[in-house]
This record gives sequence, structure tokens and C-alpha cells, in this order.
Amino acid sequence: MKLTKTFTRLALGSAIMMASLGSVHAQEDEVKIGFIVKKPEQAWFINEQEAATAAGEELGFEVVRLGGEDGQEVLSAIDNLYSQGAQGFVICPPDVRLGAAIMNRAEQYDMKVITVDDQFVTSSGEPMEGVPHLGMSGTKIGRQVGEAINAEMEARGWNPDEVAALRITNNELPTAVERTDGATEALLAAGFPEDNIFDAPQQSTDTSGAFSAASPVLSQRGDYEHWVIYALNEESVLGGVRATEQYGLAPEDVIGVGINGSGAAFAEFSRDNPTGFHGTVAVSSTMHGRQTAEDLYRWISEDQEPQANTETSGTLMTRDNWEEVRTALGL
Repeated sequence: MKLTKTFTRLALGSAIMMASLGSVHAQEDEVKIGFIVKKPEQAWFINEQEAATAAGEELGFEVVRLGGEDGQEVLSAIDNLYSQGAQGFVICPPDVRLGAAIMNRAEQYDMKVITVDDQFVTSSGEPMEGVPHLGMSGTKIGRQVGEAINAEMEARGWNPDEVAALRITNNELPTAVERTDGATEALLAAGFPEDNIFDAPQQSTDTSGAFSAASPVLSQRGDYEHWVIYALNEESVLGGVRATEQYGLAPEDVIGVGINGSGAAFAEFSRDNPTGFHGTVAVSSTMHGRQTAEDLYRWISEDQEPQANTETSGTLMTRDNWEEVRTALGL
């Protein structure tokens, strides 16, 4: 009860403070938007925010780049944006279940909102309607991962019955479930044994979180010489690859395929010697950042509401073609 009263007082205080800034907001003639991301230090989100900023410089609107790694940071970021006169924001939320709270704050300030990458969900887990979204089809991208893994296993002459799959999971994030489920579907369709797939639940969706999740699984399943690794993003797959290295597996005994196509993958492909990170299904983070920023700008300035849901596709990037794919996707 005491905690509830504290949050109520904070919310009322914030609302009063921001209301006093309404005249500043109303006087803004130029369009200003926010771009809030859940992991501002990750290459994917750096690319998105930089692309949004570049779009603003070309089209004549300002982009305020902010991080929101939890619910309180997001609400504070929205307050910050309103105080600066922003008319809306693009957001990749730290938790998709925060959609209702985020939209309540945005509506309080009459701000328009577009989600990117991760879509808001309702209390029942369904996609939230009324908020335009741009992201990748998690299931389709996941299937591409599974197909790439299967193709490389065939190229190496591996017998699937003798291969273990490390599925690094995050069941709290719907997009993560879609991606890993899609990869699993593709592997099973190609004849991979379901009993050879082992879950490694991660606490955080980064390399260190995946490393911590993968290490005990590898230790418990030491009877397999060949491993394939997949997860929701390339940072997590790299965490799995690092764990196989610590465990003593040779790079030629590991096939890891990620999702994104960002600096983490570029650095891995640039190493002098190949690692167990075979490839990543690259999606243009640059396009995601630019397109959502442009869509929000036109929504604010021209009342052109974006499509309800836009899905992007991916391209397999490997050590052999990563520079060409990077150029083609504008990464």
C-alpha cells in the first residue's frame, strides 16, 4: 500500500510538472520525435538510432535518442521528450507487456507512438491493436536460421542423430519464442531428432547472458561432438559459441547461426580464423530505424498513419559474403 501511494504521488507530480510545460510544447513549430531503445549499447540499436537521426537531418525533423532499459526509464524518457516538445516517439520496449502503461503516458501527452522490433502485447499476450509496428517476422526469420543450419550440416556431412542443438531461449519475449520456434520447426522438418534439442534459458538477451545459460548445458551433454546453436539474436548465439570454446570444442564442430546482422557479427567474421559462428540472418537495422522515423514524421506532419504491421525479411550473411550483404542492406 505504501509503495502504491508513493508511485501515485510520483505520477501526479510528474503530470503537474509536465502540464506546466504545455505552452512550450505548443510553441514548437518543427517536428521533434524520440527514438527509445531497450539496449542502447547494442550495435543493432545504435544503427537504428543513427539511421533515424540521418533521416531527420535529410527531411528536416529532430530525433532525440534515448535508452529505456526498464519500465521506469521508459516513462522518464517519455516525460523527458514531452518537456522538449516532442510530438511522438518510436520505441523498442524493454518488456512488451508494458504497452498499456507506455500508451497511457503517451496519450496523456497527446504523443503518437510506433513500435519497432518488439511489438506491444495485451495482458492476454495478444498483439496490441492501434499502435503501428515495424519488425521482422520472427517465425519466418527463425525458419531461415534452421534451414541455414541444416544446409551447413549437410555440407559438413554430419549425421543429425549424432548432433546436439543448443536452443538458447527467452520465453518472456514473444519475438524470441517466434524465432527459436521457427528454427526448431525447420530443423525438425529436415529430420533433426527432437530429443537432441536442449534448451538453455537466458536471463538477459546478450552475449554474457547466453554464455551463462549455455555453459551448464554443454557440461551436462558431453557425449555429443557436434553442436548447432540458435537463439533470438546473434549476440546470444555468440555467447553460446564462446561457451563451446571454453568447453574445448573446435570451431569445425560447431555451427552457430544468429539473427540481426550488426557489429557483433562483423567483428566475428573479421577474425583471422573462423569460429563456430557460421552466419547470421541479416535484417537491415538501418532500414528499421529510418523507416519508422520517417513514418512517424509523416504521421505527425501530414497525418499519414503508418500501416498497422510491417514485416521485413532477412538475408543469410556468412564469413564469405558478409561485406557484400552489409553493403546491399546498407548496414
